[in-house]
Amino acid sequence: MKIRTKIFGEIEVADDKIITFENGIIGFPQLKQFALLHDEEKGTDTGIRFLQSVEEPGFAMPVMDPLLVKPDYDPEVNDELLTGAGHITPENILVLVTVSVPSDLTKMSVNLQGPFIINVEEHKACQVIVENGRYPVKYPIYEALKAGKAGE
Repeated sequence: MKIRTKIFGEIEVADDKIITFENGIIGFPQLKQFALLHDEEKGTDTGIRFLQSVEEPGFAMPVMDPLLVKPDYDPEVNDELLTGAGHITPENILVLVTVSVPSDLTKMSVNLQGPFIINVEEHKACQVIVENGRYPVKYPIYEALKAGKAGE
């Protein structure tokens, strides 16, 4: 399937790489199909990828694995909130969080309170809200990313 994107232009995405959010995502319930993209031209995987809407070319969110910046990230989520993602197991789960990239890069943050839960086998996903108060909406990541690049 060919999809148009604002960041990558027109690209080809295999049908089996389309991720379906049965209930859409928070704030955008009408957007249900996404592809997970990264910038192959840079030749390095910075850990930041883009959750690109198939339906809306201008909508792509930077996302990343929260364990890259918060190794002890382990939110507890009620199983009934995960029904849109199919049968989740430790082997088929991918958790991603949105990255906020302001003009001042030292203020980069991730939203640890609203992770995306993706079933990589069934290509189904959902976004949940972690309500235990342990994880903030804006968790600063600049220093963690800088330390990671330095190999610390």
